[in-house]
Amino acid sequence: MTAAALRHDWTRDEVVALFALPFNELLHRAHSVHREHHDPNAVQVSTLLSIKTGGCPEDCGYCPQAARYHTGVQAEKLMSVENVVARAQAAKNAGASRFCMGAAWRSPKDRDVAQVAEIVSAVKALGLETCATLGMLTGEQAQTLKQAGLDYYNHNLDTAPEFYGEIIHTRQYQDRLDTLEHVREVGLKTCCGGIVGMGETRAQRAGLLQTLVNLPEHPQSVPINQLVQVPGTPLHGTEVLDPFEFVRTIAVARILMPASMVRLSAGRQQMDDAVQALCFFAGANSIFYGEKLLTTGNPDVEHDRALFRRLDLHALEVTEDADTVHADILETEAASCGQGCGCSVAA
Repeated sequence: MTAAALRHDWTRDEVVALFALPFNELLHRAHSVHREHHDPNAVQVSTLLSIKTGGCPEDCGYCPQAARYHTGVQAEKLMSVENVVARAQAAKNAGASRFCMGAAWRSPKDRDVAQVAEIVSAVKALGLETCATLGMLTGEQAQTLKQAGLDYYNHNLDTAPEFYGEIIHTRQYQDRLDTLEHVREVGLKTCCGGIVGMGETRAQRAGLLQTLVNLPEHPQSVPINQLVQVPGTPLHGTEVLDPFEFVRTIAVARILMPASMVRLSAGRQQMDDAVQALCFFAGANSIFYGEKLLTTGNPDVEHDRALFRRLDLHALEVTEDADTVHADILETEAASCGQGCGCSVAA
């Protein structure tokens, strides 16, 4: 499918109708679309380093990094260039071609962006492509990061516009859309998705995907997160989403955004292997690899490797012209940086 053929005019009713298809019919349609655009047996395995953890002034109801919640996450300063480069080199040694860095800021100050730009340049000098998630950006800040060598920027919409105010009060939905516009305008690629299982309705899950697909450019990467309930956050105790509804969300995302990487992000630790297998069949072709998603658990590396073997899946191989995002970790025994990607949580 060419870029011109990708739709950006989906209605809410059309997306809701996809969710309402009989489960097997929906999976068949999604898998058929997936096979047309991707190797159905290849999965991108990705990693991220949290370069600045905790202390965020936001009130996102799901996030253990918010300073106002008592979750046991301690605020840390921005890591030094040397420490980040050492982690990036370890990731490269493990087969990485791209390296993502996350910082728990609402919106970085210009001096913060200057420091991150220095880090980005140093990581880029290793021969790695780079990704970052730092919160809201101005156009000038996006340009600074672009000039430093940043390739991709993660910034999630989280949920549907009409449900957003139930989850977050410290920034507006339009703020998120504005950051994405600034990022696109300077030529950075986008990683943008959301979180399900926060108490939203199916129509609101459809609203999230409708907003994503109708952006001026489909995000190159679409992380779909299942809420990880952390004690101390307002959403702890929310009714758990039916796992088949999560699979439906993956399938609809694949149909709507056929060329994008659809990523199983936060919440995989709570999924059994059968649910993950259904997600891969429905069109998920990316996972976060490592023991953590910034501050929450993730299936360990050996379990993921065993699951891949059981399902006859293989890690997406890195090529110079590969149009994917984040770090593609090949199946080597070398140590990774030890941090899973939580772009979806930090941004």
